[in-house]
This record gives sequence, structure tokens and C-alpha cells, in this order.
Amino acid sequence: MRKKSAFTLIELLVVIAIIALLIGILLPALGAAKKQARVTVAGSRLQQLGLGIQMYLGDYDEMLPQYMVPGFDGNLTVVGALFGGKKGLLPFLEIDKVGAERRPLNAYVISFDVPPDDVDTNIELEPFKSPMDKGARNVPFPGFEQFDSFYDVIGSSFTLNDHALDSNPYGDDYPTLIPSNGGRMPPVLDTTKTWVLGEHPIYNHDDGGNRESYWYDDGIAQTSLSFLDGHVQMRLHVPEGEVQTTKDYTFLPQPTWLDRF
Repeated sequence: MRKKSAFTLIELLVVIAIIALLIGILLPALGAAKKQARVTVAGSRLQQLGLGIQMYLGDYDEMLPQYMVPGFDGNLTVVGALFGGKKGLLPFLEIDKVGAERRPLNAYVISFDVPPDDVDTNIELEPFKSPMDKGARNVPFPGFEQFDSFYDVIGSSFTLNDHALDSNPYGDDYPTLIPSNGGRMPPVLDTTKTWVLGEHPIYNHDDGGNRESYWYDDGIAQTSLSFLDGHVQMRLHVPEGEVQTTKDYTFLPQPTWLDRF
């Protein structure tokens, strides 16, 4: 009689060990591929919004999409985060009141009707959501000191370049591409370096602090930006402190812009 062949226990353990080794090698590569896919989607959405802004600038004579609300001092002020997106949760600066109906860039990005802001229905607007959005920690808003999504809390993962970095948590001392009382964009020296729309970590060191907004790598502030000439750059380093200009980007329309304040 012929003896039936079978795996020995040692052979089985060797096969299991090899499979475990292969999984250990492949998992980091798969994780990196998934992360790169999210980065690509974020860049695509930023490019889409940047094109909408270019059209808006053409229609409104070099005026960026803007919405004015009462500021912390009671005077009307522009809030860059209200340029587009959905109604947020933050009960300051009317972010929880101004929804998709009144955020001006929406008409240039989405093609369907949105519900009025005075109803409870909120909608999802995917172009305004970065897949990299991880919110922030150490935020100077009572009750919202930390949260996991700018898209949910503010209404958009992106914000306009409406002010430069400052140490004032209750206002914006240095308006940039939008005057503090609204209006046309000032002359810009270098449209290839002046960013117009970016992910929120660009303001990681605003208001004199560190918001710990780390979307791409733990402990490292990085952001993706759309520039006034229409191009997009991904994963740019955001240095500590009130650094207005780096080798990659600038907040300022002109190099001497802050001298006027």
C-alpha cells in the first residue's frame, strides 16, 4: 500500500513564518500607497477649487470670494474660511450659521441646488474636504480646543489667504489678499509664490501659538497650497513662528507689505 503524503508540522510552521514575513514586508508599502492616494485626491480637490477661484476673480474684477460677519470687536470683518463649503459647528464668527447657500465659491464648484441656511439640513460637499484633514489640537476656541476635522467644524478643510500670521488670538492684524473691510485684491508682485488657497495647517502657528495641526506626519506641520497663478504644491513645510515667507510660498502680496501696519 502506498503511503499518503502530507505536510509535517515543521513544514507547516515554515510556510506560516514565510507568509507572516511577506505580510510584514508588504503592509508598510500598502500603507504608503494608500496615503499617497489620499494625497493625490487632496491635490485634485485643491486644484478644482483653485480653478473655481480663477473664474471668480475674472467675474468679480479681481475680488476673491468673501463673506463678512461681525468680528470679535463687533465690526464687520472677512472670515477667509467662509469662502465656500458647508455649515460648520464652531459657534463663533457665524461659522455655524453661514452654510452652503451663502458661501460664495460654491456656485463655481458644485452644480446642484443647496438647502437654505435657515433650515437644519446640512449637506456634504466633497470638493471642500481634504482626505488628509486631521483637525487640530491646542486651538484657542473655548469648547473646541481640539477636534478631528476642520471640514466638520469650519465647513471646509481649506481656507483663503486673507491674513498673515500674527500673535493676536482675537483678530487678524495683517490683512493680505482681502482688505479687512472687504473688496478687491491688492496688486501682487509674484503670483507664482503667493498662495491663495490652502489646507488649514498653513495657519498652524497663527495667533501666537502652535495648533498642533499635523495632517501628513506626526509632529510635523505640512500643508498643500494653491497659488495665484493656478498651480498647486503638495506637502510644503510650515516652519515654526510667524514666518510669512519661505522658499516655497508667501502670505504677502508684496515683500514690504507688513510695513504699512
